[in-house]
Amino acid sequence: MTAVTVGLAPPRAKLSNAVVPLLALAVFINYVDRGNLATAGPLIKDELHLSASSFGLIVSAFFWTYTPGQLLAGWMAERFNAYRTLAAGLAVWSLATFTTGLVTGFTALLALRLVLGLGETAVFPCSSKLIGAYLPQHRMGAANGLVCAGTALGPAFGTFVGGMLMAQVGWRPAFLLFGAASLLWLVPWLMVARSAPVGRPTDHAEPPPYLAMLRRPEMWGAGAGHFANNYSFYFVVTWLPVYLVKTQGFSMGEMAKVGGLVYLVYAASCLGMGWLADRMIGRGAAVGAVRKGWAVASHVIVAASLLVCVLGGPQVTVAALCVAGLGLGFCAGSLYSIGQTLAGPHASGKWIGLQNMFGNIAGIVGPLITGVIVDRTGSFDNAFAVSAVVALVGVPCWLLLIPKLSAIDWAAQRGS
Repeated sequence: MTAVTVGLAPPRAKLSNAVVPLLALAVFINYVDRGNLATAGPLIKDELHLSASSFGLIVSAFFWTYTPGQLLAGWMAERFNAYRTLAAGLAVWSLATFTTGLVTGFTALLALRLVLGLGETAVFPCSSKLIGAYLPQHRMGAANGLVCAGTALGPAFGTFVGGMLMAQVGWRPAFLLFGAASLLWLVPWLMVARSAPVGRPTDHAEPPPYLAMLRRPEMWGAGAGHFANNYSFYFVVTWLPVYLVKTQGFSMGEMAKVGGLVYLVYAASCLGMGWLADRMIGRGAAVGAVRKGWAVASHVIVAASLLVCVLGGPQVTVAALCVAGLGLGFCAGSLYSIGQTLAGPHASGKWIGLQNMFGNIAGIVGPLITGVIVDRTGSFDNAFAVSAVVALVGVPCWLLLIPKLSAIDWAAQRGS
């Protein structure tokens, strides 16, 4: 645990204080831009004459490049300048968002989702590289919680503001506006990057190869647990607008308000649970018990709340979705804190890239499975049930495949 719990030297503490909020803002922008398609789903499906299966295919296409691209982004975060890598990624995905407002058919929309996914690969490997390298264990939870709050505030903003904007002016101007505005983040980020150290912060050890990580049961546990979490998360992110409008009969404006509320609950949970986890660890609680305990609680809460959604009318659904948002926040920071702890400071970028790749396979198969279920049954009930079952599968992944949460001795593994 020594390499993980070393404190920051003063200059690097200042760097972390400047960088972490900008990382959170980047994730916020990331999720606004990736989630705009779901918010515009009811309008795009009608204008482009897409079936539920076709729409699910387009949503899924984002992950065809985003998921395998995690390996490249993780390698680049360790090998090259993480600041410039993230800046380049944001520029690519912002331009893809802007251009989406100009598409006229299925093929162009599909291609731009592939480009968007490739650009967005940079954000989590780069952010985890910086957090894992510069922050001690008792500050990781709050930092990851703040960064992961962007995964909630982005959809909240995109669903509420984007939904209201689309209801007034249509979906095309909304994509043009969001794509152009996203590029403004580059100004403060490049200013910070000029004064940031670019070398390895703690030692000059080479990060282990991906094959060495794949030999560890902890990677399979973290990857499978991440998949279980993401299946439920992406189910909500990609299908909530369509479900509320088409099944529950909400207007676009009502959908925007409800969707925004769910994501705000999720964001508050990310921040609160990350802070509370750090506080418990700072007072002497076992790191593994706190981080893994939060993840297990998340899976149970999310599964139960998704099952409740199919039992009642609109009011019950809204309440259950808010509880699901609360549960998702329990796991958000722990997903990355666990990986950063296991990898150690000089391997966190590659580890999170690989872990995130496994987790985001859920983004490929989940929307497709949901679309097929809805087309064949005419209902979302079975889709909610499948998502709940997958969430519960995550429980043994954290508990059994990661029996001890501590930094892996990569040097010893190389010598074996």
